[in-house]
Amino acid sequence: MNGRSIDRGASVTQFTSLKVDGLYCSVSRYRPPTPPGSKYITPEGAKRLRDELDQLWHDERPRVTQAVSEAAAQGDRSENAEYTYGKKRLHEIDRRVRFLRKRLEGMTIVDPAASGRRDPTRIYFGAWVQLDADGALRWYRLVGPDEFDMAEDYISMDSPLGRSLLGKKLDDDVSVTLPGGTTIFTVVAISYGPPAR
Repeated sequence: MNGRSIDRGASVTQFTSLKVDGLYCSVSRYRPPTPPGSKYITPEGAKRLRDELDQLWHDERPRVTQAVSEAAAQGDRSENAEYTYGKKRLHEIDRRVRFLRKRLEGMTIVDPAASGRRDPTRIYFGAWVQLDADGALRWYRLVGPDEFDMAEDYISMDSPLGRSLLGKKLDDDVSVTLPGGTTIFTVVAISYGPPAR
């Protein structure tokens, strides 16, 4: 196995030569960075992230810090499980706090209920959409990547279905490739407020 690297400006890509079935092939260790999620969020989603940040910073972190300080006062830290796990939990909290602060700093809060230049007959961020898939009607809400887990019927605008719905109108067909195969959805209704179910 040989190793070599190629300088590509600021980054260096490393290659390893492997012999597979008598042939040499180069395998790159380079993995492209994951693209960042969309920077849009609903007011409810922004409130949830701010509440989580506040709870971590003002409630949980001081409590864990106090527990770590008490565990450290017991003496030998090498065999002190409370100290070790408390420190790990502090690192997890600090990592999440950094992520939330950075994420909230760059977010654009979009209130879908506010009327603006948006065409109400098209699907945009924050819209409630009723889709028909093989006779089964179901409502979905198009939200940002940080809030799709708030409710079962929320879908991320970065998901395959979310991307294909953006800009569509009533009665448009949307074809989405899912793990089970390609599914065709028909847009039945669009609402920018909670739908009457």
